[in-house]
Amino acid sequence: MAAFDTTRPFATVTSGAGARNLFARAMGAVAAWNDARQTRNALEKLTSRELNDIGLVAGDIEDIATRHSR
Repeated sequence: MAAFDTTRPFATVTSGAGARNLFARAMGAVAAWNDARQTRNALEKLTSRELNDIGLVAGDIEDIATRHSR
């Protein structure tokens, strides 16, 4: 079983930096999308038995993958 570390350091943006804040938010959205994609791909490779071992079913994959990006 593999574990993925998807934590990212929190970047602070100074006030008055609208363009930088917009860019940081856009990059954060891309990073969240990519994290969800990687999680989804990893879980979809597991068999039903392996998913059951960790307390999941195939129908839970999308919810788990997008849980932190909402």
